[in-house]
Parts: sequence; structure tokens; C-alpha cells
Amino acid sequence: MSKYWNQVTTSLTPYVPGEQPKDKTYIKLNTNENPYPPSPRVLNAIQEVANDDLRLYPDPTSDALIRTIADYYAVSPNQVFVGNGSDEILGFAFAAFFSPESAIRFADITYSFYQVYAKLYGLTVDRIPLDADFNLPLERFYGSEGGIVIANPNAPTSTFVPVEHLRSVLEHNPDQVVMIDEAYIDFGGESAVKLVDEFPNVLVIQTCSKSRSLAGLRVGYAIGHPELIEGLNRIKNSFNSYTLDRLALAGAEASFKDQEYFAAMNAKVITTRTWTVNKLRDLGFLVPESLANFVFITHPDHMASSLFQSLRERGILVRYFNQPRIDQYLRVSIGTDEEMQALINTLEEIMN
Repeated sequence: MSKYWNQVTTSLTPYVPGEQPKDKTYIKLNTNENPYPPSPRVLNAIQEVANDDLRLYPDPTSDALIRTIADYYAVSPNQVFVGNGSDEILGFAFAAFFSPESAIRFADITYSFYQVYAKLYGLTVDRIPLDADFNLPLERFYGSEGGIVIANPNAPTSTFVPVEHLRSVLEHNPDQVVMIDEAYIDFGGESAVKLVDEFPNVLVIQTCSKSRSLAGLRVGYAIGHPELIEGLNRIKNSFNSYTLDRLALAGAEASFKDQEYFAAMNAKVITTRTWTVNKLRDLGFLVPESLANFVFITHPDHMASSLFQSLRERGILVRYFNQPRIDQYLRVSIGTDEEMQALINTLEEIMN
């Protein structure tokens, strides 16, 4: 604590990302990164713009990338917003659409950055408990006074709400913004983007970090009604007009133009996920169905904290959350076939 901090800074509990240790080489299954490299077209595009023009500011309106994303999703450019990762866009959205006098709602077990942003902006939160199987009780989200945030698939539980079920939440909150955070949607789920023309209150937020292998480039985007997009732009341009640099703009645009590579890499992750789930269940783990690039696992005979530490000692990193209701679970990112085989072999060794 510093005497120079203001009251808000003093009260914050910041988000803690997954560890990125440098003491030795690990099999990293703890931060939901894609195990495969980005499209070669992405790397070529970045190399082409890594030239003398870096002395110039990038396009503050990101027009080319926005048009590319709009074409990809068959929406209008004025329905698309881009930013420095989906976390930044979430921060802008919390500032743009939620107010301290009206409680917002999100699940009790979900992406922990939501609580951080709520605290930062002085928002009241009504946290809705997931059921025993980590499913979302949709009726509890009806009639919100301040707005709603739903991660779909949810992190860290991996559970998914079909888009047609989300429709009921939108219908019961016509005057509030409903944000759907779809960071993992490309690994098997159907996107709620199909609802943006029907519901002016839905904002769908996605990222290039996971399915497009661009976590190191930091590009996210949102799709929604033009009024919502204008609200995001008002907040963004009150912070920083140049949130995406020239390299990020070029790389992200190229990733959307290589659909064949994108589909092939996602298919590999999904196939490996299926194999991993079956092997984990053979070892006695309970594994909810996943439509993300990670699985959420627990074992009735082994403490999650002990498994986490034992795996780490053997060079495999997974994510452990020492939190109520999930302190006996581990979140395991899907890596390459070789990495997941190493995980299974190591778990067999530990458990025997």
C-alpha cells in the first residue's frame, strides 16, 4: 500500500493472470493459449508492415480490419468495434453501459475480470450461483436492473448455453445491455452474433487470442447494434485513440482471410480435446462437457491442489483456483497431442 494511492486504487484486488514462469521449460496448459502457430499469412502480413511506416500512427478507426470482420460475420461495419484484446473491450463496455446505481448480474463462477471491472467502476454486482453441474440458471438473469454479462462458453467451467436459450435472457431484459463474452466460441459453440440484428441490447465480444493463435498480438472485437458500438468508441477515444498498432491490425486482418488454416487448427484442437476427455475419464476424473479449448476436471480421490503441485514439479502447468466451490478442480488447456499424452502419462504416474 502506498500513501499516494487514492481510495479506489487501495481497494482494488487486480486480476491475476496464469503464471508465465521463466525458471525452466514447462508444458504450458494453464493459460488457454493455442498450441499451434498463427497462419503463415499472418506472419507475412506483419513482416510486410514492419517497415519505415512504424514512425507513423496507425489508423485510429481501424477501418480495414473492421470491414474484414464485418464481411466475415455478414454484418455492417458500423456494428463492429475492435480493441487491444477482449479484456480492454470488456473494460470499455463496463464503463459505457453499466451504472453504479443499478446492480449488474453475472455468475458466481466465471471469468474473474468481471468482478475486477465492477470494483474499478464502483458497480454493484448480483452474483448468480451456477447449479451443482455448473449450468447457468437463466431465469435468474431475467429482469436485471443494471445489465448482464455471460461468458459462453463459461470460464473456467467450460459449460455452454445454446444460443436459442440466451434468447430468453435478451427478451426479458429489453432495456439493459446483455454482454456475451465468446472468447472460446470457435471451439465448437454457436455464436450469438446471429442475434445482433434482432436484439439492439446484445453485445457479443470475441478475441483473436485463442482460436486464431494471436494471444501475443492483443486483438479483440465486439459486434452489436451501432448505438452500442458508438458508445464503445466514445469511451475508447476518451482513453486512447490508437489502441491497435500497425502490426496488430495487419496480422488480425490476415487471420480472417485464411479460413482454411483457421478451420484446420480448430479441428485439431477439438479432436485432441475429445481424446483427452476420454483418457481423463478412464483415470477416474469427472469432466464436464467442454466446447472450449480447455477442460475442467476433478477427481474424487485426489485433491486438486496436490495434483496441481505434483504436475508443476514434473514440468506441467495447469490452472488451480483456490476459490469456494471450485477448489477441487483444475483447468487444463488443450495442447498438442504430444503434450496431452505427456499429461496423461504424468497423471498416471502421480496417481499410482
